[in-house]
This record gives sequence, structure tokens and C-alpha cells, in this order.
Amino acid sequence: MIEDMKKRTIRSFVLRPGRMTDAQNRSYLTLWGEYGVVYNHGLLDLRKIFGRKAPIVLEIGFGMGDSLLRQTLNEPDRDFIGVEVHKPGVGRLMNEAKKAGVTNLRVICEDAVEVLSGGVGPQSLEGVQIYFPDPWHKKRHHKRRIVQPDFINLLAHRVRLGGFCHLATDWVSYAEWMVEMFNQSATWHNTSETEDFVPRPERRPITKFETRGERLGHDVFDLLYQRKRSDQHL
Repeated sequence: MIEDMKKRTIRSFVLRPGRMTDAQNRSYLTLWGEYGVVYNHGLLDLRKIFGRKAPIVLEIGFGMGDSLLRQTLNEPDRDFIGVEVHKPGVGRLMNEAKKAGVTNLRVICEDAVEVLSGGVGPQSLEGVQIYFPDPWHKKRHHKRRIVQPDFINLLAHRVRLGGFCHLATDWVSYAEWMVEMFNQSATWHNTSETEDFVPRPERRPITKFETRGERLGHDVFDLLYQRKRSDQHL
């Protein structure tokens, strides 16, 4: 399954050439040595990257980084790795992290599935969070959605037993898709009493994007799964 993910040709994102502001570009060039991690398609030494032993949470697709930045400040006893393919967001997050004095953050500007497949060791993460991924709402594009059975299995290999996967979306059809996919997995337990959604956990900050959507009447759906403690299905 993991080898299949490494060889995949359908990606969950389209790399659009976004314009970087002067500040974003300057931050990317000057702060990469402090916050950036180069992924050379080999196993990463996550403990060495942070220089300490602490629980590690990986976020896939952090956008402009607002919520991830707040989490690093709110949870100093955790280390965070943000993976994002769009350079403007990476540059902005590093700039804001430097201004805030953040030390428990590292960023990788690569395809998150490739990083998880080849760069992250078995059960080395406390959790994975995926907030507002591209819903690829047209039916012919559903194959591009990041939440697929093979991806869910990959997460189960990378997250420690008892760890978590937290997802959020404002597309009801994608929320239902996520529930269906995860609930079919033998390695993940849905923490919702109704086996679908949970109230927004306090640790997930509300973003400007989310607030704007709520004003327009968009519901937001949070899903919180726990990695089952038995690995007999892996």
C-alpha cells in the first residue's frame, strides 16, 4: 500500500504559480535555514530536526499558516511540522513564526503524501491534522481528494498507537466522504458518539476563512479519529 502511494500519479493539489510578496520572498530566503526542512526522498530524523524529544504533530496543507502558528504558540510542549506546496504560504508562516519567537515549528515545501511515504518513520507522529483540504467537488475529480483508502492506511502506519487524525472541512459532501472512508478502516476509531462529526476541539483555532464562511451560512465539520491500539490489521 505504501509503495503504491509512492508511485501514485494523481495528486490532490494543482501547483499554481502564486506571486510572493517581497516580505514572503525575503522570509523564504532568509529563514529557511531556521525553519525549513529539505526533503531528499529519504527518512527524516525528526528528533534531530527539533533537537529535543517531544510529541510531533504534522499538518498537511497549512495554507497561509494562521491556525498552525497559533497552535505552536498554544502548545509549546508539542513540535509541529507543516507541509505545504505553495511557497507564498510557507514564506508568510516563517515570517510570522520568527516575529512570534516560535521554536517548535518546521516547514517542508513538498507533496505531503511523498513526505509521509518516504520521509516519516513508522508510528513516529503523535497526530496528523488536515484542515480544509481541496474538496474537488466535481464527481470526475473525486479521485484527486487526498482522503482515500490507501492514504488512510498510510496515516495508520505513521501515527503512533493511540494517536490522532483531525480533519475539518466546510463541504458537507466531502465531510460525508471522509466519514465513509475512515469508518471503513479497521485501524481508526471515530471519537464521535454518533460516529460522524465532533464539535470543534478547542485546540483548533478558528481562521478568518472559517469565520467568513460561517457568515455566509457555511457549516464546518470536524472529524477526530484515534489510532486503534491494536496493529493486527496493518
